[in-house]
Amino acid sequence: MCKFLKKWFGFRNKIELTEEEKMKKFLIVGLGNIGDKYTNTRHNIGFKILDFLAESNDVVFETAKLGDIATLKIKGRTLILLKPSTYMNLSGKAIKYWLEKEKIPLENLLVVTDDLNLPFGSLRLKTKGSDGGHNGLKDTQDKLQTVKYNRFRFGISDEFSKGRQVDYVLGEWNDDEKSKLKERLKISAELIKSFALAGVNNTMNQFNGK
Repeated sequence: MCKFLKKWFGFRNKIELTEEEKMKKFLIVGLGNIGDKYTNTRHNIGFKILDFLAESNDVVFETAKLGDIATLKIKGRTLILLKPSTYMNLSGKAIKYWLEKEKIPLENLLVVTDDLNLPFGSLRLKTKGSDGGHNGLKDTQDKLQTVKYNRFRFGISDEFSKGRQVDYVLGEWNDDEKSKLKERLKISAELIKSFALAGVNNTMNQFNGK
């Protein structure tokens, strides 16, 4: 009987440890389009932020199902960085797959995207909201069947003339934006790490509006 109880409690502890580890795992998704012609476009800021985060922490992306994946470990947390290869309009398909594959709770998801409604370089972390006309967020909402997921919006401003939105979003950064981008990428990387280490509320208080 003692051996049975010891085995049982050992099994229970393993379950609890697994659940604990699950809460320490995060899926960080940068939205963008694959292909060289999109690399330096405003719409690909999600990819660019994740690339900066990976490079500055010496981790490398590898091609996997539905996207490129890199794993970053920080102070007991595991951050799975995902750049979907589905193109922007089907981003939710990759997000849903990797959430389920890695058994990551929805509250540990962070989607990084561009936002026309914010001034260039402005940062805004939210725990829910509409897609705002963004196709990547629209598909994510559709696949997850909820608007309650964390999203980190990076402002790209709306300085385009009438009827030129697509050209602007899929256009490359101007010289002034390029000169400021590295500093903005650094702060964006810190926001993502804070999300995993300090939690979403503390991170919103510290970084929103910066």
